[in-house]
Amino acid sequence: MNKIAVIGIGRLGLCFALQLERAGYDVLGIDARPDYVDAINRRTLRSVEPGVEEALRSCVHFRASHQLQPLTDFPATLIYIAVATPSDPAGGYDHSLVNRVLASLCELDLPGSRHDIVAISTTLPGYCDSQAEEAAKYDLFLSYKPEFVAQGSIMRDLQYPEQVLLGAADDIAARKLTDVCTNVCLSHPRVFRMSRLSAEIAKLATNCFLTMKISFANSIGDLCVLTGADTENVLASIGADTRIGNKFLRYGFGYGGPCFPRDNRALAAFAARQNMPLFLSKATDQVNRQHLEFQVAEYLFKYQPQEAIHLTSVTYKVGTEMLEESQQLALAECLARAGRKVVIHETEVVLEQLKNVYGDLFEYKLACRTEEESAA
Repeated sequence: MNKIAVIGIGRLGLCFALQLERAGYDVLGIDARPDYVDAINRRTLRSVEPGVEEALRSCVHFRASHQLQPLTDFPATLIYIAVATPSDPAGGYDHSLVNRVLASLCELDLPGSRHDIVAISTTLPGYCDSQAEEAAKYDLFLSYKPEFVAQGSIMRDLQYPEQVLLGAADDIAARKLTDVCTNVCLSHPRVFRMSRLSAEIAKLATNCFLTMKISFANSIGDLCVLTGADTENVLASIGADTRIGNKFLRYGFGYGGPCFPRDNRALAAFAARQNMPLFLSKATDQVNRQHLEFQVAEYLFKYQPQEAIHLTSVTYKVGTEMLEESQQLALAECLARAGRKVVIHETEVVLEQLKNVYGDLFEYKLACRTEEESAA
C-alpha cells in the first residue's frame, strides 16, 4: 500500500487526508496540536465540515502525529504540505509556516533517495520556485498543486474538482500526482500540467474571475433594483449565453470568506510588484464594497426605524460557521450601528462567536438549519 503524509491536517488537510485514505493509501497526518491529534486518533474529533466525522470513524489506514519525527520511519511516496498561509499586510501571504516545514524536512533523515513534496497551501506566485533550489539539495522535489474547495463542501469538492492544476517539479512528480488524482477524484477532471509559477497564478486568477463575476452580477442587480427592472430575469438571460454561463451569476450578498477576498488581493499585489497593475482586481473589491453600501441603504429604506430587522444567517456562506469577511455580518453591523434593532438567527456555534465579539450589539435567536440550507 502506497504511503502518503499530509503535514497540516486542519480543515482542508484533514479532509484531504481522509480522501487519500478512502482512495486506498496509508496516510500519516501531522499537526502541531497534541489534543487535536489525540482526538483524531481516538476518532472522537467533532467537525462541522460535512462528512468528516463519518469518514474519520470508518477509516483504517490513517493516523496522526503532533511531530514530524515519525516520517523517518514512514517511507512516503508523497508528502503534502497543507499548513496555513494567512494574508500579510502587503496583500500577499505569510509563508512562515511553509518555510518552517520545509526547513524541518531538510533536517530529517527521510527514508529513500527521492522525496516529493507537494504544497497545496495557497502561495504567492514565485514562492515555490524560490524554495525549490534549496530543497533540491536535500533530495526534496517541490511541486505545487492547489485545491479548489469551498467551506461546507470540502469532502465533495475534493472528489469532484472542476479542474486540476499540477505545478510539477518534473516528470516523475507529475506521474505520481496524476496517479493520486485518478484514485481520489470520482469525476474525470481535466488535468493541466504546468510550471509551479503558472499553477500559482492560475489558482489565484481562477478565484479572481469568480469574484469579478459575483461583483458584476450584484452591480447589475443593484441597477435593476434601482430602476425597477426584473433582477432575476436579467441575470438569467445573461447567464443563458454559453460564453458567460450562469454559475456565480446570481444576485445576493457580496463575496467573502477565507479564500476569495484574499486571493483577489494577493494577485493584485503580485501584479503590482511586476509593475503591471490589475485594475480589474481592484475594481472587483471596490464593487463588492459598493454593493454592501447599496444593501445597507436598501434595508434602511425598507424597514421603519422602530421595526426589527431579522437576518437568518450572517456567516459568509449558509451551512458554515465562518464569519471571515462575511458581507452578511458586515450588513448586520452597519444596520445595528445605524441604530436599528437587528435580530440574528444562527446556530449555537455562530451565536457564541458573535456574542464574544459584538456583545449586545445584536439580539440573538437560535436557528436550526435544514439539510437543504446546510448544503447550500
